[in-house]
Amino acid sequence: MTRLKTRIVDLIGALGPLPVNEYMALCLFDPVDGYYTTREPFGTEGDFVTAPEISQMFGELVAVWLYQAWLAIGRPLPVTVAEIGPGRGTLMKDMLRTLARLDPALTEGASFALIETSPRLTEIQKQTLAGSSAEVGWHETIATLPQAPLLIVGNELFDAVPIRQFIRAGAGWRERMIGLGDADELSFFAGAGSVEATLLPDNAVVAPQGAVVEVAPARAALMAAIAERIASHGGAGLFPDYGHLQPGFGDTLQAVRKHAPEDVLANPGEADLTAHVDFAALAAVVRAHGLDVELTTQGDFLLSMGLLERAGLLGSQASEEARQTIADAVERLAGPDAMGTLFKVLKIQPHQPG
Repeated sequence: MTRLKTRIVDLIGALGPLPVNEYMALCLFDPVDGYYTTREPFGTEGDFVTAPEISQMFGELVAVWLYQAWLAIGRPLPVTVAEIGPGRGTLMKDMLRTLARLDPALTEGASFALIETSPRLTEIQKQTLAGSSAEVGWHETIATLPQAPLLIVGNELFDAVPIRQFIRAGAGWRERMIGLGDADELSFFAGAGSVEATLLPDNAVVAPQGAVVEVAPARAALMAAIAERIASHGGAGLFPDYGHLQPGFGDTLQAVRKHAPEDVLANPGEADLTAHVDFAALAAVVRAHGLDVELTTQGDFLLSMGLLERAGLLGSQASEEARQTIADAVERLAGPDAMGTLFKVLKIQPHQPG
């Protein structure tokens, strides 16, 4: 039993079952034993591979989008270019290189920022970005960013923000909890109290017995903070993640360890826990701040930004082996049977009347 699992078992024994969001928060962000505070999960040696680690093309095309967004808002300087949840810093490294090529005036006049809460990952990011010509600052929250127009990207950010789950039980709904079953093993239970109807989607009344619905107030609060900053100071945002464009029923909570799925209750603190992102809910938050939102698949986004053309250019003077690697990356990033359809992209831009 992991140390964190022992602590969680003791906590439940003393205080009773935990809601799913509290369990996720402990597993991922506990300051002593949390997943993101104790290990480097990214890359082939970790537990999962993100798009920036698959190919430099991803970061390059994200940078092109941010550059176009900057042009669209009138090329303001100073401007803050930020990444929230920046992993190892690979995406920012590729963006910095690309933006410097596109317009040195932007990289010289912008403030670059990484928003990161893990001291361990912050040190890794500093190593990744060592030698960069741009000046990069670190922040733990959006609130401390410079008071300036904001161009922000968050790749696979919202899937790791804890969710709440509710289950249809009898005539009503109960919050899904994690308690102790046989032999003090962690198990899912339906909570004792009923759930406020306002927490549930409109179509919850037609859900069958045992149906699970997921809501994410913490995600909505984070998106509200981002949207408020853009609405107040100008800017744009780009958020690729995996999830669904329309809300529905289903348990999407999952654990990944060493690139393979595992039981979400098996190894707290040693596996990545995520849940699918409800993009419609996030889009509603953004629109409530008077901003425009566009939702698309990652495949369509990357292809529209010139993925195939960039791949052709990279492969034009490469070896046959390198060309195959590039082709494999294109398929993985944008193919309908890979990340291209499962992953969606939410774009935030200033409101355009008409």
